[in-house]
Amino acid sequence: MNFVSVRIITGDITRLVAFYEHATGVRADWSTEDFAELRTAAATLAIGSTRTVPMFAPGAARPADNRSVILEFLVEDVDEVHRTLTGSGRGEDLVQRPTTMPWGNRSLLVRDPDGNLVNFFTPVTPAARERVAR
Repeated sequence: MNFVSVRIITGDITRLVAFYEHATGVRADWSTEDFAELRTAAATLAIGSTRTVPMFAPGAARPADNRSVILEFLVEDVDEVHRTLTGSGRGEDLVQRPTTMPWGNRSLLVRDPDGNLVNFFTPVTPAARERVAR
């Protein structure tokens, strides 16, 4: 088995894709006006509009209703991502400024426009760098 992607369902796909493109620097590949993917070397973030939900099971997913999952992006410089996001004027919801965590990652926690938690992190200790290199 290979874990390959996470999908977010949203009521405003254009807005959410624009946020993730800006935050990650990765351009989305649009399959249709209701489905886009941002692909990285390790995984894919898929974003689907609410119109895609009935294709699976009507009512199975609701946009902007997550309070338990944190999407995480390994970045080269978390402080630069912080500057990029706070200087954008897009109003991302800052939850925690860049902070070095006890396990050795420097992390920035924000909410995307749908309220999903997003952690951008950079390993800063030798042990944290080693964990990421595996």
